[in-house]
Amino acid sequence: MSNPTRTLADFLAGLRYADLPVPVVDRTEELFLDWLGSALAGKDYHPIPLFERYARRMGPGVGSGNAGSQILTTRELSSPYFAALVNAAASHVVEQDDLHNSSVLHPGTVVFPAVLAAAQDLGKSGEELITAAVAGYEAGIRIGEFLGRSHYRTFHTTGTVGTLAAAVAVGKLLDFDSDAFVHAIGSAGTQAAGLWEFLRDGADSKQLHTAKAAADGLLAAYLTADGLTGARRILDGAQGLAAGMSQDADAAHLTDRLGSRWALVETSFKYHASCRHTHPAADALLDLMQREGLAHDDIVSVTARVHQAAIDVLGAVDVPHTVHQAKFSMGTVLGLIAVHGKAGLEEFQRHALSDTNVAAFRAKVSMQLDSEVDDAYPRRWLGRIEAIDRSGQHWVSAIDEPKGDPGNTLSRAELANKFHRLVAFSGAASVAEADSLIASSWDLRHLARLDAQLLPTSNAEAATRSPA
Repeated sequence: MSNPTRTLADFLAGLRYADLPVPVVDRTEELFLDWLGSALAGKDYHPIPLFERYARRMGPGVGSGNAGSQILTTRELSSPYFAALVNAAASHVVEQDDLHNSSVLHPGTVVFPAVLAAAQDLGKSGEELITAAVAGYEAGIRIGEFLGRSHYRTFHTTGTVGTLAAAVAVGKLLDFDSDAFVHAIGSAGTQAAGLWEFLRDGADSKQLHTAKAAADGLLAAYLTADGLTGARRILDGAQGLAAGMSQDADAAHLTDRLGSRWALVETSFKYHASCRHTHPAADALLDLMQREGLAHDDIVSVTARVHQAAIDVLGAVDVPHTVHQAKFSMGTVLGLIAVHGKAGLEEFQRHALSDTNVAAFRAKVSMQLDSEVDDAYPRRWLGRIEAIDRSGQHWVSAIDEPKGDPGNTLSRAELANKFHRLVAFSGAASVAEADSLIASSWDLRHLARLDAQLLPTSNAEAATRSPA
């Protein structure tokens, strides 16, 4: 009987930096910068200070040896576990982190917090970090595809699958052989968690999902290195992930073209600061309004024709009560696009809840399941909009590749501009520091060693700070 977990583990154990095509290395550097900007943008954004206080209270001041790992939002040093925990929460809160379409996984927000914390702790190089990140992306994306659409209906894939992706990435830094990868995947899989119910309450659970995924994946890898064993068939076993969390699992996805299909380069960047399920419709509406010269008050109704998962996730939010909840409101996102021409961090912060024009437009928006859009999902995220103006004129707009998708990607210049916007939003770094981080990211492959402090701190005692 074939064992796809073993086949995947064999690939991961044999993966070397020299195996990576240049476009994969390029894209990994770009995804790293994009994640870093999202993490820094989370500074002072609720609920991130709660995670920071928890790390101070519960976490040791340094990691193993003389290294340590940095909590980016406070610039303090902590253990790898707590650095991964806080950085993962921070990088998911402003809804600007990357997404892979067909797995419906946000890989960056779970892989990079874990792999950076471990690389700093272990004194690894840029090449080693890149290789480990690729391993995490390749495994996580395939596991997400394996669990299928039915998993995503109830489970937040980034919370569940993210735990395994993080474990694989850290395991690669620890130079795991095939057996160790099998055990790490088993120990990560048994911790996999994350439910969508939080959307109905506007609760803070989404950041807890990524925090625990990154930190517990790192935990699984470090314990595996010390001899902890895990279930050998946690993915497809009789009482494994697929058995308990999916009705349409397909094990063929786990080994799909390993070594020839680089799933990492299929990952999309976020252009709008909202749930990715809103992006296709947002792009279609923006295209329509710019093409036809329509203003927000010219339009009396908008129908976003969407896939079922968009209804499942966004349908829980009618009138948002928090800025974060507004990012999961199709009407609010389209209202920001219609009234302000964009749905960025500043637009959400200033206008999502208080702008009466945005609220009026939100009331004009509805979602309708579309068979063409649903059949294409999740491989392709199509944008289809129907609008009616005050004269009764009917308008349509179609977008096949939203901004940020691989076929409509962000250039390095656009990513650098996005990074500056993210950092400026939170004030987490100066312009000079941001420029330095951009330059370092574009040259990550040549970095000889990851310093414990990615960002300088003026507090020499930060590593041993007493609980607040």
